[in-house]
Amino acid sequence: MSSPSFSLDALRGFPRPVYAVAAGQLVNLFGSGLVYPFATVHFHLAVGISLSVVGFGLLANNVATAVGTAVGGYLADRRGRKPVMVASMLLSSVTLAAYALVESGPAFVAVAAAAGLTLGLYTPASHATIADLTEGGDRDRAFALLKVGNNAGFGAGFVVGGVLYEVAALSVFVLDGLTCAVVAGVLWYALPRLHEGDTDAALRDAVGDWGRALSERRVLTLAVLNVGFAVLYAQMQTTVPVVAEETLGLTSSQLGTLYVLNPLVIVTLQLPLVAAVASWRRTRGLVVSASLWAASMLAVAAVSSVSATLGVGLVGAFLVLRTLGEILHAPLITSLASSLGRAEDRGSQLSLLEVAKRLGFGLGSVVGGAFFDAGLSSLLWPTLAGVCAVLAVGVLLLERRVTPTENGAAADAAS
Repeated sequence: MSSPSFSLDALRGFPRPVYAVAAGQLVNLFGSGLVYPFATVHFHLAVGISLSVVGFGLLANNVATAVGTAVGGYLADRRGRKPVMVASMLLSSVTLAAYALVESGPAFVAVAAAAGLTLGLYTPASHATIADLTEGGDRDRAFALLKVGNNAGFGAGFVVGGVLYEVAALSVFVLDGLTCAVVAGVLWYALPRLHEGDTDAALRDAVGDWGRALSERRVLTLAVLNVGFAVLYAQMQTTVPVVAEETLGLTSSQLGTLYVLNPLVIVTLQLPLVAAVASWRRTRGLVVSASLWAASMLAVAAVSSVSATLGVGLVGAFLVLRTLGEILHAPLITSLASSLGRAEDRGSQLSLLEVAKRLGFGLGSVVGGAFFDAGLSSLLWPTLAGVCAVLAVGVLLLERRVTPTENGAAADAAS
């Protein structure tokens, strides 16, 4: 693999709508960054909602997001990509701003579920749009561009949100909703109408089409693998912070500062690394991703047996290694799924990946918490490293059922 280049060439050559979607991602995730670090603190300490109810609301949000994702993929295939994306952002501008009105636990759960549902509609339609407009290595780069937009927006939102929350706490929720309205406007004017399905088809026929899309076994295999990858993703939010604070004694502010490594590495290396593996089969990149995740888990496993200073370094190593794994995983698995099956079913197929990811997030949190509650936290990390090995084997087995062209390496089929 050639060394990553930091040339701006990786940003060039896309159709204009691709840049519009990437800009929308940046603005949308900027809004998410405004509220992400402060939402739990605000609703628990300022509003007075118990943490158990807040946790239930977050669970409701993830379940609703999974439902919205499935519906969004179906609608993207039947009604077209653009209408679904614009509608999702307009509805989300209302549901996200509604957080500012929450004054009770039931209201929080209801708003969290509504926000998850409306936001869930967006992802499969946006990913299908990118897949419609690109092919081959350009598709990998385009999905990498979305990842950069996500993290650049999220990181900027974190900084701005910290200032705004101190001045006017509720403003961050209102502005989060406003960013969605801005994205809806941008997409309405900048996107062409892509893949408009037969809007007069009977619901029974449409459901049959959706079921056919989900019967593509290779996509289902990718979805199962994505559950495993998401279990790994979940540890950054659930168990690793516990290790950092309880074992190393880091404060929340110190941990937050350390976690800046994640968006920093993504913004810096996402495009160059994806460009560097452009000649690879996508499955090979996913194997490398699983290997990086395994190394990150083993880094956390060593934290309890070293000094506090070295332990902080190991948590930093975890963040860098898992982020490099994320850099390869996210665009490559989405590109691979986009190339399998029929283009007419692409929205539904990509929604399946997102639903699997949501399932993995929830499963990862439950599994990690169970290990800690049972006093077996030291066994969690080698167990997760073993999961990485299983994922790598699963990807290599899938490679046998994917053509080089579908795998993104037609020019390097001998690799």
